[in-house]
Amino acid sequence: MSSMTKIEPLGAVRERVLATLRQEIIAGRLGPGDRLVERELADRFGVSRVPVREAIRALVAEGFVHFETPRRTVVRRLAPADVRELFELREALEVYAAGLAAARATPEDLAEVEELLDQATTATEAEDAEAITDINSRLHDRIVAMAGNGLLIASLEPVAGRLRWMTRRNEEWHQLLVEHRELYEAIASGDPDRARAHALTHVRTNYRSTVRQLFGEAGETGEARETGELELP
Repeated sequence: MSSMTKIEPLGAVRERVLATLRQEIIAGRLGPGDRLVERELADRFGVSRVPVREAIRALVAEGFVHFETPRRTVVRRLAPADVRELFELREALEVYAAGLAAARATPEDLAEVEELLDQATTATEAEDAEAITDINSRLHDRIVAMAGNGLLIASLEPVAGRLRWMTRRNEEWHQLLVEHRELYEAIASGDPDRARAHALTHVRTNYRSTVRQLFGEAGETGEARETGELELP
């Protein structure tokens, strides 16, 4: 009796290719300016070009890649304005979420964040960049979830991947750990004003660190001069 080969649905193939390419961009294995060639990727994944083409289109929609020409697709080179816009969104939504989380967090919620902080400590000590990125992203997702506002969560979903990309660019890991612990303590205090203040400081400090990592001191100075919204007081 011959065994039947299970055929993977086209949608599942697309999602597998998309998730892999997205993670490779976030982790830096595919860098700015690197080209995504349908034929090469189809051979690599052992699939047809259709799911690869669809995955690339999804990456364009998510802001990770763009068409330099109709036949040439590359990973985007981030400009200072790209970073600023993402952090302006973070400032608007995550600061608000922190205040709601302080008012609504349950002991179980706080225990989950504590566990994530313990994991972040271990990853930071090991200087495991991918683990740090993953844990810190999950920590921020957990805080937003603790806010208990479905529309807030939905507002962040379209840019979640790009925010994760930004998180990976900031390699001041020990400082991030300190800030996350302070943010957790502010939320655990149950004081929304304190939580919002710590979240605001964290977003703005993280913004300046990310700009410094991507563009150097000149980029940080130029951005601060161009717009005051994210400049630390």
